[in-house]
Amino acid sequence: MSPLRRTLAAVAALLTLTAATACGSDAEAAGQTTTLRYQGSVGQVTLPELAADLGYLGDVRLDWIGNVTGGPADIQATATGQSDVGGAFNGAIVKLVAAGAPITAVVSYYGSDAQTFQGYYVLQDSPVRGPRDLIGRKVGMNTLGAHAEAVLKTWLARGSLTPAEIARVELVALPPVNTEQSLRARQIDVAVLGGVIRDKAVANGGVRTVFTDHELLGAFSAGSYVFRDDFLRRNPATVRAFVGGVGRAIEWSRTQPRETVVARLEQIIAQRGRNEDPALVRYWKSSGVAGRGGVITDREFTTWIDWLADAGELKGDRPKPGDVYTNDYNPFATGGGAR
Repeated sequence: MSPLRRTLAAVAALLTLTAATACGSDAEAAGQTTTLRYQGSVGQVTLPELAADLGYLGDVRLDWIGNVTGGPADIQATATGQSDVGGAFNGAIVKLVAAGAPITAVVSYYGSDAQTFQGYYVLQDSPVRGPRDLIGRKVGMNTLGAHAEAVLKTWLARGSLTPAEIARVELVALPPVNTEQSLRARQIDVAVLGGVIRDKAVANGGVRTVFTDHELLGAFSAGSYVFRDDFLRRNPATVRAFVGGVGRAIEWSRTQPRETVVARLEQIIAQRGRNEDPALVRYWKSSGVAGRGGVITDREFTTWIDWLADAGELKGDRPKPGDVYTNDYNPFATGGGAR
């Protein structure tokens, strides 16, 4: 790198850090909370954890209260006040909002692209190849009522299965770290594997893909972080610092060499002292987030609003995307954020 480019990079990094710190200081000066309770994931690093390590959250501090295996449980904890922020599949957020939960999505945090996606895997010798082959079989996934189930049922419906036939596909909730093992032990017929867990299973050999969510739907952001509405009203500067920091972490991970990101994730796991195996993060490829800085689009909610309504899982009127999410706290939505 030339001296000029090194200087420009240093200035950009300084400006980004200064902006994040200013947001945190604004929250503190306004008497808003600067500590966010959240749940993590075993052996993995969340985007807020990465943002905090990079210094992008300013004075806002993360308070880890434990680990969670599924998004619906995470956002339920947020809705009931057990945590301050939680993340889940957008369809699960729609269902909770439609049920009357006072939560709002503020920034995308995971999705599917050509590098990072959720795949539906079988053993190499499995007879399962198309939708009809799944009737009467077991599909293991991290949690029910979320991303994996919605994508699977969309694929089955597009394969001309009737609702009665789809109901004969048995869904089994399994911790992500155990799903590959259950498939190899033939306790399930299909394993839903995503991200680093998927890459590890593929590297171990003996499995093949039936389909992926990226093949079915193209590139899209699939999940968002949510806050309770009363928290948003009381702590707007804190939320703005959090969302901006997460957005900057997304863009940092996009622009860095993969080896740099993996090394940072390993370092975070080693330093936080939770007695975890860092093997999973070594397979990291991308966050999969479609929008710059985690900006949310209507499509990322209308897809699941329509699906849930057609499946009869929403009572009353269909919520509008604007009832479920906002980009008001995201500096990337107006061209700001990291440059």
